[in-house]
Amino acid sequence: MADHRLRQAWIIVATLAIAYVASHFFRAANVTIGLDLMRDFAIGPEALGALTGAFFFGFSAMQIPVGFLFDRYGPRKTVVGMLVLATIGGSVFTLAPDWTTLLVGRVLMGAGFGVMLIGSMVVISRWFPPNMFSQVTSLVLAVGLLGNLAATSPLAWGVQQVGWRPLFGAVVVFTALAAIAVWLIVRDAPAGHPFLARTPESPREMLRGLGEVLRNPTLKFILALNFCNYACTFTVQGLWGGPFLREVHGFTAVEAGHVLLAAVIAYQVGMLTFGPLDRILDTRKWIAIVGTLAVAAVLALLAALHQPPAWLAAGAMIAIGYLSASSTMIMAHGRGIFPDRLIGRGMATMNTSVMLGVACMQTLSGIILGLFEPLAGGTRSEEAYRTLFGFMVVVLVLAVAAYSRAPDSKPSEEMRARG
Repeated sequence: MADHRLRQAWIIVATLAIAYVASHFFRAANVTIGLDLMRDFAIGPEALGALTGAFFFGFSAMQIPVGFLFDRYGPRKTVVGMLVLATIGGSVFTLAPDWTTLLVGRVLMGAGFGVMLIGSMVVISRWFPPNMFSQVTSLVLAVGLLGNLAATSPLAWGVQQVGWRPLFGAVVVFTALAAIAVWLIVRDAPAGHPFLARTPESPREMLRGLGEVLRNPTLKFILALNFCNYACTFTVQGLWGGPFLREVHGFTAVEAGHVLLAAVIAYQVGMLTFGPLDRILDTRKWIAIVGTLAVAAVLALLAALHQPPAWLAAGAMIAIGYLSASSTMIMAHGRGIFPDRLIGRGMATMNTSVMLGVACMQTLSGIILGLFEPLAGGTRSEEAYRTLFGFMVVVLVLAVAAYSRAPDSKPSEEMRARG
């Protein structure tokens, strides 16, 4: 790549990555303020699980539509339009007087932010060579995780000082500014790229392309793990990890926030660790399998042990954060099975399964915890959390069994095919 094009590519990707920070903040914030929401709005774990999962229902509902928009209008216009929707959703959530309005705001935020990861991946696939795809994607995710960092200890401290609404309002303003930055800086593809000279497809042709994506014989195996992997890890990291540490192990809100902060940092380190591994080991499938089984092993430890020491519970949260970074290999695996003209629809289909899985798991997790009678003070028992963790282990093992039937995706083969 020429130096000037490489510089422009990195500036574009950095802009998208910074905008991605807001998405991670809003999706993860409930792990820190969940108990505050339950108190402020007089709701139980079932309602909190549904509220948290609503973000991902909105997110997943928009994946196929924005896939069409990416392929027809390009990432720049699509991302800007959806960030405007996310800004509206964030405003509704921040000002909500009741649970129903919170739910509406959360759905709108999820729908708006649903564009960010796939938009970044589409841009990366057009500005960088295939063997750099997973590495650059991992860097985008690592930057986006600054939003997760802000949603841990800093958010817990800020809530104690001023409450959660002013902090959410500040991130809403950040989202609006990010939309302006994307419009000014991001470009869909470098000069001379076929996308810029394309003849836009008709609606019928776009639907036919989606049919091609769905008929891909490898897709169903990848979707199986896509649906379950992030669903389990983020239900811990983005919803119940904080309450588990507070209700079972007696952590304060800020202490739990510190553990979650360390888990997010571990996730960022994991992104930088796992990102280049496919080029080093020349495999994506087996990195994803080993990483997922390692997460399952940590969850199995939490499910099996009765009253483990607090340090072990905290260490398990951090380990899950690090190991969950291996999920990027599943998306990189999927990227390799679609041609460029279908990249928007293909990646959107994959991301639909990811976010729909999170929405279902977070909603179901609230139901599972709600099956157990609350203890004095309304807290949930260790048995309730151990049951939830055990259920996740079964889900992950079954998903790996299905995914193992997919043929591998190797960077060396992609480079040879490119010529």
